This record gives sequence, C-alpha cells and structure tokens, in this order.
Amino acid sequence: MDLLDYINRGGTLVYILIGLNVIGFSIMLFKLYVLSSAKRNMDSTANLIASNFVNKDLVQNEINVEIKKLELGLNTIKIIASISPLIGLLGTVLGVLEAFDAISKSGLGDPTIFSYGISVALITTVAGMIVAIPHYIGYNYFIGILDNLELKLTGKVLSKI
Repeated sequence: MDLLDYINRGGTLVYILIGLNVIGFSIMLFKLYVLSSAKRNMDSTANLIASNFVNKDLVQNEINVEIKKLELGLNTIKIIASISPLIGLLGTVLGVLEAFDAISKSGLGDPTIFSYGISVALITTVAGMIVAIPHYIGYNYFIGILDNLELKLTGKVLSKI
C-alpha cells in the first residue's frame, strides 16, 4: 500500500490535515525569512528606535511593538499544532464508530469489516500526529528566536541612549 492509498483511506479528515500542514509550513517558511531579515536589520532598527525615543519606558514599548509585528502568524502555527491531534482523534472515533456499525449490520463473521474501520481510525490518528509534531517544534523554535531577538534589540537600543 502506498502513501496515496493511506491518504484516501483516511478520508476527508486526512485531507483537512494535509491542508493545515501546507498552511502551517507556508507560515513557517515565511517566518524564517522574516526573522532572518530582522536579524540582519537589527542595527538599523535599534538606531531608529534609539533616535526617536529617549524615555526608557517608551523605548521598551516600541521594542514590544516591533516584537509583536514579528510574532504575526505564530498563533496560527500553535493552533495547527494543537488541533491536528484533535482532528486525528475525531477520525479515530469516527473510524471505530464505522467499525462497530459494520459489525452491527453484518455480525462478527467477517473480521475484515471491523479491521477496515480500525485501520481508518489509526490512519487519521497518525496523520494528526505527523502534522502536529513539526508545528509544535517550529512554534517553540520561533518563540526562542523572538526571545533572543528581543534581548539583543533591547541591549543595542539601551546602549545607544
């Protein structure tokens, strides 16, 4: 059985998970670009903030505004990481329900009827985890980068005031 067979057996929920995966990875690639640009332009950003604000409270507020701009999209990644296992679990419940429905209609004489529903259940569970794990890792990776950027930017701005 190849990958496309597994995807087709998983049904609609697997296609939803694939869509979420594409959206999430697109956001993560964009975040890599944005954060690498922010690192390269940190000196000019620090100069701009330092030249426009003298009060340290205003400086910190402006740094927070800059970091909030860089955080754009991270909540979507976090949501994808959170709901993907739940969608997989929904597929599990639906697959088990389908298996028991098949048993109630045809009895226990043919175990393949029951096993098909269970296999669908497991496919959606695996798909949900496959989507969730890299998004969870990516989200935490980007949070770490943002924390580091904030510390460096604050240090550079305060050294210029």
